[in-house]
Amino acid sequence: MKTNKEKLVKISVCGEITHPKTNAPRITTEGKIKFLPGTGGITYNVQLGDKACGFVADHVEPGVSIANSDSRSNDGLNILASVGNEAKVITGDAKGEKGYVTGKHGGIEHVLVYFPQETLEKLNIGDKIQIKAWGTGLEIEGCPDIKVYNTDPELLEKMNIKVLDDQTLEVPVVTKIPAHLMGSGIGAITSHRGDYDIMTADKEAYERAKIGDLRFGDIVLLEDCDNSYGRGYLKGAVSIGVIVHSDCVITGHGPGVTTLLTCQKPKIKGVIDPKANIGYYLGIL
Repeated sequence: MKTNKEKLVKISVCGEITHPKTNAPRITTEGKIKFLPGTGGITYNVQLGDKACGFVADHVEPGVSIANSDSRSNDGLNILASVGNEAKVITGDAKGEKGYVTGKHGGIEHVLVYFPQETLEKLNIGDKIQIKAWGTGLEIEGCPDIKVYNTDPELLEKMNIKVLDDQTLEVPVVTKIPAHLMGSGIGAITSHRGDYDIMTADKEAYERAKIGDLRFGDIVLLEDCDNSYGRGYLKGAVSIGVIVHSDCVITGHGPGVTTLLTCQKPKIKGVIDPKANIGYYLGIL
């Protein structure tokens, strides 16, 4: 697989570790009121590779959540950072420690970063994390119909993707998600940032798509989902994404998916592989 990575600009972006936001109260799909941990902060026991469903939490973000208080700077962080980019702590007790971008969370507009457990213990809210942003504008040579978003070029090369003779991609995925299960985030004007959620309220569909087995970092295929210029339904379209945040108790929400690849035609095929997870590709798991 050849790409235009040599022509892409690698540029610094930076964000601060955010304070957790209160999600309380939440009204569940059963009509119950709950107070739960949610977005932001440093999550010490929720990490890349852990199951994305089952925590007593709502939209919890694994590892470290970063953002900027200035909206324009935060736009730059959220748009330019890509999954798999190298991240480095530049202030505080963990200065110099390195990790990786694992996703983007829309609505709250956070970039999510993995660091090893020993680094998490040294980090503090407000510490600055600098990222070598690289991937915006990435293209796969010979596949003009397929768009690449939010993906570090070197991560793309590690994803065991095969380019077939008919300009189709064969991509390892842990499961395939039907379009009718995609919820919050539908209608977003761009897929260059953020995510959208897999809905979990229907128990039969939940089990059929094996949503309960999903882990942070898993690669999934979204059927009939067009993420080319925003997020919506299109018969025959295919998108590939990564699981970035946990399940949620409110209607229309669930594990979050950040877009990596999309095509308005059925030119992306998923091959089931239980180890299709960025944690393995990045040498973390």
